[in-house]
Amino acid sequence: MSDAKPQGTLFGHPKGLFLLFTTELWERFSYYAMRAILVLYLVDRVQTDGGHGLGWSQSDAISLYGTFTGLVFLTPLIGGWLADTYLGQRKAIYIGGFLMAAGQFILGTPHAWVPGMDIQMFYLGLGVLILGNGLFKPNISTMVGDLYPTGDHRRDGAFTIFYMGINVGAFLSGIIVGFVVAAYDGNFQAGFICAGIGMILALIIQFFFAQKLLGDIGTVPAAKVQQLQNEAKGEFSKEPLTKIERDRIKVIMVMGLFTIIFWAGFEQAGGLMNLFTNNFTDRMIGSWEVPTTWFQSLNAMFIVIFAPVIAAVWIRLGKKEPNSPIKFALGLVLLGIGFLFMMGAVLEMGGDASAKSSMWWLVGAYFFHTMGELCLSPIGLSMVTKLAPLRIASLMMGTWFLFIAAANKLGGVIGSLIGHGGEVEEQLANAMDIFAGIAITAVISAVILYFMSDKLVDWMHGAETKNETEEQALEEEIAITAEHEALKR
Repeated sequence: MSDAKPQGTLFGHPKGLFLLFTTELWERFSYYAMRAILVLYLVDRVQTDGGHGLGWSQSDAISLYGTFTGLVFLTPLIGGWLADTYLGQRKAIYIGGFLMAAGQFILGTPHAWVPGMDIQMFYLGLGVLILGNGLFKPNISTMVGDLYPTGDHRRDGAFTIFYMGINVGAFLSGIIVGFVVAAYDGNFQAGFICAGIGMILALIIQFFFAQKLLGDIGTVPAAKVQQLQNEAKGEFSKEPLTKIERDRIKVIMVMGLFTIIFWAGFEQAGGLMNLFTNNFTDRMIGSWEVPTTWFQSLNAMFIVIFAPVIAAVWIRLGKKEPNSPIKFALGLVLLGIGFLFMMGAVLEMGGDASAKSSMWWLVGAYFFHTMGELCLSPIGLSMVTKLAPLRIASLMMGTWFLFIAAANKLGGVIGSLIGHGGEVEEQLANAMDIFAGIAITAVISAVILYFMSDKLVDWMHGAETKNETEEQALEEEIAITAEHEALKR
């Protein structure tokens, strides 16, 4: 194997970060384009002339959405293990990306091409997407962490930049897929084809630039790297987890429970809030109606605008920068505030079936949800790369996504409580109860996490300290030497 190194820096970060940024941008374009139209496609009625939807009920569509997004975040646990043990992160990304592109194109197969088998093709497409995502998602995130040595203070900022890539893709997806669906007379399957093209672009970019900008990062399975590090230290047996490693894993587990609460609320965006936008929101600007899918891009737009601001705030605070648990608690509070706006939208309608709420309630909700996400999601990814033992780094990233999987399934169950249809007044009452329940739960959870924060920081054993100890520096030097030898072999 070659002894290739990542090449150069850009804006103070390795150039490889911006390759991963771009790859993730197009992969997330693909995913969020599909997410923006999935529920709308399910509830759209199949017309006698061939139509484009499946005609499901709102409740069933939201429930399926929750199951799908839950599985999307469950399979990274398996994909992370495969990459750590056998494939290496780079190869896992290629295989996963190919499967995801195939899944999107299967979803885009016109009903007329497979008469009587549209449901089977739909489930096949979702299944292939789920498998591909499991290989892709945990490994590209872990590679971001691998660009930086232990204790490097740039790591949190790197994940914020990486997160911007995710959301540039997400922003473009809602706008572009909305145009594509409209251009093809409401054909949602054209939107799935558009998503598949985005995934192909991600693969092409990674294939042509990875070796130059990433060197050999991600080409050797983490378990092999760990073995070579142990051999360099004269340790030839497979060691159990140390006390520090166990404590750090405990932090990941505890924080994972709170991230379930956040994402169960946040993921109403693609389900319940998407249907609320479509059915109960006045989307008219003069004589023009804003496409429902465009509201899915608000979150991404706010992240692209405010992610640099939040990253700068953390840096400006210096020693006063809050630790990860406090940032998580703040994220939960902001999520709760966002749902107060959704409650305002329901109250404005006053239970009137013919009334519509202002779209500004949705803008406010998405804004505060985005601010909460910026306090929680990139910080969570960065935290996992700091705390996870090297030999199981991708596995622990997969475990982190397992918590998000549970959150998505829970979010689907919660959103489906709006009911199967019936009276609009009943649906609005159910929506109010859901929005209020999420807001209250989020704030109570934030208070609990705030009071737990000191203990969690103790369990981190200095993992968030910006300056390395001499012992950490020595361990890093040994790790670099061992990886160097591994790549030469």
